[in-house]
Amino acid sequence: MKLIGPFKQIITLANLPLRGKLSDEQIDIITDGGIVVNHGEIQEVGNFETLKSENQNIETETIEGEQIVLPGFVDAHTHICFGGNRANDFAMRNAGKTYLEIAESGGGIWSSVQHTRNASEAELLKTLVERINFLVSLGITTIEIKSGYGLDVENELKMLRIIKKAQDQTKAKLVPTCLSAHLKPRDFEGSNTEYLNYILTEILPKVKEEGLAQRVDIFIEKSAFQPEESKDFLVKTKDLGFDITVHADQFTPGSSRIAVEVGAKSADHLEATIDEDIEFLAQSDTVATALPGASLGLGEKFTPARKLLDAGAIVAIASDWNPGSAPMGNLITQASILATFEKLTTAEVLAGMTFRAAYALGLEDIGKLEKGKKADFVTFKTDNFQNVLYNQGSLNAEHVYIGGTQIH
Repeated sequence: MKLIGPFKQIITLANLPLRGKLSDEQIDIITDGGIVVNHGEIQEVGNFETLKSENQNIETETIEGEQIVLPGFVDAHTHICFGGNRANDFAMRNAGKTYLEIAESGGGIWSSVQHTRNASEAELLKTLVERINFLVSLGITTIEIKSGYGLDVENELKMLRIIKKAQDQTKAKLVPTCLSAHLKPRDFEGSNTEYLNYILTEILPKVKEEGLAQRVDIFIEKSAFQPEESKDFLVKTKDLGFDITVHADQFTPGSSRIAVEVGAKSADHLEATIDEDIEFLAQSDTVATALPGASLGLGEKFTPARKLLDAGAIVAIASDWNPGSAPMGNLITQASILATFEKLTTAEVLAGMTFRAAYALGLEDIGKLEKGKKADFVTFKTDNFQNVLYNQGSLNAEHVYIGGTQIH
């Protein structure tokens, strides 16, 4: 057992509710605080000197200088296992080329599929671990990672096995998600429905057998999979025992409603969500996950986070880091920009990157600094926690703790 501190401010987020809008006045701030950690869990949070006097024989890990501490951030939607580079896609898109023109010139998702299939396991593992380490350096201690650039049995399993190997090379918690239903691959001879059935019969049983993922995702969109076939796939996937999530309403509305109807853990993107479906989401336990990185990468409007929160929805914020539409990867910068355009309070943004994002992943032991939670937290060298978002990602994390151990 040890006491870590003192911290100028501890932002526990412990008293904040799971859903709906939040005011900054609801944020509890412990000044000159400390955190008692026991076997990787938080034992107590409170005034540093009081904790020290009450636990006189306890080991003390002293924090030098003025620092604030927040729960470790959760990035609940990434595609960071991939091969290749799509900088040319970004340049062409900014030059006015359409999605179809980019795809016809050799870009788009299929480009990433080809690069990922051609990359060796060693290459993919090396670059994946590098990206994980970058996210950890930002204070992100839990990372969801999707497959979806393999799109056949061999290569989807290759991706998921690499994600599993990466877990052995990081203290961050990795949450793998099978996104074989990213789009129908060009080399699959058959219809969308036949490809989805191929996933159900050939890929998912092997994923379950090897314990490679407990979550399954699908991209519902005109360019990918259509609503009815997707709904049928999700129901069957759930029957196989998987948790489900959905790429929903990115360019056209309607699929977020499907996510709610089938009991998905989250509906991610939502840039095109209409008002009646905002109400539908708000009345459910499906998390509405905003992906501002995709809006910035594509020049599209942002997820209507303000409307979702005002309606009472559970809103998370994730990076969508991928080689095509969201290449930045900096969750804090993206969330700060989303807050500016959607008029989100600091409390709403912090909740969206911590315990609300954790809920989208089915995790209850992280996201707040309170007794019984895992001791995952991040410190910043500042005297005011508001500076983290104010500096829009340029205030670097000072220390990152996972399970009470400093790893960065």
